[in-house]
Parts: sequence; C-alpha cells; structure tokens
Amino acid sequence: MGGLRELAASFVVPVPAGVAIRDRLRVSQTDAAVLAEVGVFLGSLAAGDLAERSWQGLGHDAASWAGRKRELTSQSSARWAGSITKATHDQWALARRGQAAHLTWLRGQIAAIEARLARPLGAKADKREGLARGYGSRPEWHAKSRRKHALQDRLAAVEADWAAGRVHVVRGGKRLANARHHLEAAGLSEQQWREHWQAARMFLTADGESGKRFGNETIRITDTGQLSLKLPAPLAHRANAPHGRYVLDATVAFKHRGREWRDRITANRAVAYRIHHDVLRGRWYVTASWQRAAVPVLPLDAALARGVVGVDMNDDHLATWHLDVHGNPVGEPQRFFYDLSGSTEHRDAQIRHALSRLLHYAQRCGAAAIALEDLNFTDGRSREKHGRNKRFRRLLSRFPTAKLKARLVSMAAEQGIAIVAVDPAYTSKWGAQHWQKPLTTPRREMSRHDAASIAVGRRALGHPIRRRTAPPPQHQSDAAGHRTVQARPETRGREEPRPHLPGPRTRCAPPGGGAKAGDQRAQHRSGHTAEHESWHQDSLPLSL
Repeated sequence: MGGLRELAASFVVPVPAGVAIRDRLRVSQTDAAVLAEVGVFLGSLAAGDLAERSWQGLGHDAASWAGRKRELTSQSSARWAGSITKATHDQWALARRGQAAHLTWLRGQIAAIEARLARPLGAKADKREGLARGYGSRPEWHAKSRRKHALQDRLAAVEADWAAGRVHVVRGGKRLANARHHLEAAGLSEQQWREHWQAARMFLTADGESGKRFGNETIRITDTGQLSLKLPAPLAHRANAPHGRYVLDATVAFKHRGREWRDRITANRAVAYRIHHDVLRGRWYVTASWQRAAVPVLPLDAALARGVVGVDMNDDHLATWHLDVHGNPVGEPQRFFYDLSGSTEHRDAQIRHALSRLLHYAQRCGAAAIALEDLNFTDGRSREKHGRNKRFRRLLSRFPTAKLKARLVSMAAEQGIAIVAVDPAYTSKWGAQHWQKPLTTPRREMSRHDAASIAVGRRALGHPIRRRTAPPPQHQSDAAGHRTVQARPETRGREEPRPHLPGPRTRCAPPGGGAKAGDQRAQHRSGHTAEHESWHQDSLPLSL
C-alpha cells in the first residue's frame, strides 16, 4: 500500500454566487444601426484604454486608474468610463493569470522531458523510485531534446514578459484575428470576417448600481420590458428621449428567472447588462447578470443524509447509480448519453440535456446529493504523460470537464441538490475489482463505468470501496487471523459455506468444518428443528 497516494477528503461544492440570463432583442433596422454605432464607438475607447493599461504594466496604481477614467469621461460619460476601465482591468488580470498558468505548464513540460532524457533508451518507469520511462528510440530522444530547447526559449520569453508586467491581449479574440489570414479555411469572405470582427470588438456593457432606478442608469430595462441606454456625448444627437437617452422599439421579457430579475429591479438593486450581436444568426441579445447573497455551504453529513447518486463521467455518457446511506446500490444503473461531435452549440445542448435527466433521476430517487469526481485534465493532455497515444490525448482535450461541472453545480443549485466532489483516484480500478462481477446478472450487464459510479458514491459517503470489511479478530473463526478482507473473484465458492472436511477416526470434526457448518441456526440458536434443511444466510447490508 506504500505506492498509493493519499486521498483528498470529499467536500460539498459551493453554489455559484452569480446569475446570468439572456433574452433576444427583436430590434428594427434603425435600432440596430444605433446600437452598432454606439458599440463601435465605445469599443474604440475600450481598445485605447486596454493599450494604455498594458503599457503601464506593473506600475499601475489607483491614481493612474483615475486618470484613465477622467480621460474617458470627457469622451463619453462617467458611467461608461467606469464600465470601460473596469472591463479593461479585468481583461488585463485574466491575461496575467493565463500567463502564470502558461509559465507553470512550460516548466512542467521541460522538467518531464529532462527526466526522460536522463533515462536509458527503452527503460521502464519505476513509480516507487519516482523514475520516468526512457524514450523508445534514438530519433525520438533527439527530437525531444530539440523540443526541450524550443520550450526553454519560449519559457525565457514568457518569464521576461512576466517580470515586465507585459501581457498579450487581442480584443475580439486571437482565433478570429488569425482567421483573417486563412479566410478559405474559416469559410468566410473578407466582408463576413469584418462583420464578425466588428461585432466582437463592440462594447455595450454597463455595470449595475444599487439605489438607482431599476438598478442601472446606463442601460436601463424597466419592469415593463422597455430598454433604453445613455448615449455617449459625441452621439447625443441620436437620442429620441430626454437626457440624451435612446429608447429601443424592442421589449425585453426574461422567461428564465424572470421573477427574480423583476424583484431586483423593482427594489432598485444592481443589475449589469450586456448587449451583443450574433452575426451568424443576425440577432441581437441582451444579458442580465447580478450577484446573489453568500449562501453557507451545506454540511457534508446533511447533504448525504438521504443517500447519494454516484456519477462517473465519460466521453459519451454519464454512468450513475443511486446508493443508500449504507453505501448499497439501489435499483438499476442509469446511463445518460450525449454526443460531443458537431458545433459548440450542439455540444452545449447535449450536455444540458444529459444533466437535466441526471437531476430528474436524483429527484425521483429522493437523494439530496450527487457525487462527482473532482477531475482536472489540465496536466493530462501533454505528450510527455501519454506519449504517442494521440487518441487518448484528443479524448481528454475535448472532454468538457470544467464546463460540465460548472453547469451541473449551477443547475443543481436551482433544484436544491448538493454536489459532492470526491478524489478520483482508483475509482475505476477498484470499482471494477469489487463491484462489476458481483452485480452482473443474466439480465444486467455491468460495465466498468457503472461500477465506478458505485465507487464514487461510496467514497462520498465515507465508506470504503470494498464490498465488505473484515470482522474483528475475536469474531473470526481463524483466531486473530490471516483472513483477507474479501476472497478474490476467481476463488470458487467464496460466497458458500466452508466444505465438509472429514474428521479423524474419532469422528470429530475441526471447528467450522462439521456437517452443519453452513446452518446459521445451528451455530447461533438452540433447539432448531430443521437440521438437514438447505443453508440460508440472513440478508445483511453489503457495507458490513
């Protein structure tokens, strides 16, 4: 057991603190032209402010932030300037965090390559000694040594940027910027690309303000659905309402969480809005977002008081099984399939549908918690960890771990179901070892994923994954014995009474080996009548 790593404790995942809802804006051509003009103008201001913030680097402070805001106020308004500078600061901080993550990845890759280069060709890995495996051939060793030098050059450049506080950000997205040079591969004409580029660089985002009318003075949506926005000073001539405001013909009606949104705006509580244009569909959308009050995390014991639904995440389905508080599987295993091929919208819809079915299953079972593996495939996608297994690396790359977990936590919070994260170590291996064969019947075909869902649920409940534990030494028939926790699967008759062993000529039988060894009443009760009846064992929970 010395080679097994220490397991992390299970915990209840905190519910999300933010809420975002979206509705379509059925705008007229005039409204669309005004929105595009305002968005492009504010987007140019945001681009300039981001460039200024990037030039400041680590020398940025509150005074420089105030100076940038004053400069933007003279070109737009104080509220638009506040929204732009805040968005710029968040974007710079996000790029900085991405830079730190890239540094960590580069150092890890270089260390892994150096460890394998130091080993002889064809050497096997030794986990006990912490030794990596060697490369398979001399050409591979040479190619990896060249890759190590390339990674070291990249690391030196990123470390220099990090020390100088310099980040690389593209407003509109690097992928779309690169598509400009590969229009044929992207399936876009130059005009179509420019429309996408303009829409991606627009800025129509306003932060909420508590105490103001309907929670936002810049982009305001009333309880009747009327949407209006404060125009920047250079575009005040486009106003069709007093105080330099423009009122759209389209109305807003949030169907999802609409009552919660309406309660906030009628109480003049802060709500942030973002208007964006979907060029592919030719539609405009508005997104409302706000923060909820902090909710205390449900204690683990309270979340598991009615059992748990164990979930094993896979590339094409979720394998689930309901477990009672004792860790025993109840009912039949359930599998919720999804298809991750196709467009992003298709994959997102498939995941939502699978998670909805999972939550409905948990409600039917009466469980108040769902146990999920706390997976993180960030380090598992590298070539140094899985070598030439491109298929497996591609599978990990497209596996929607973060998106699936975030969406499940958000959807489960609305249903009052807690999400329990458990350590994923050995769940598939031990689940298959201890649960796959015993639960396989002529009418039920168990898979490793079904068995893994039981392992996940038992770990969340605090039970060992094994089906039963050894009795105390005083209750073992072999004194303080050599009995294992469970007989191996290949052991014949492991669930039957011990065979009858012929005794010596005195007709005495050793303890536990007589003709009535399998008769529980003969061992525990006096005055039994059915001495020659077939053996029967009382039902016990599988976790005992």
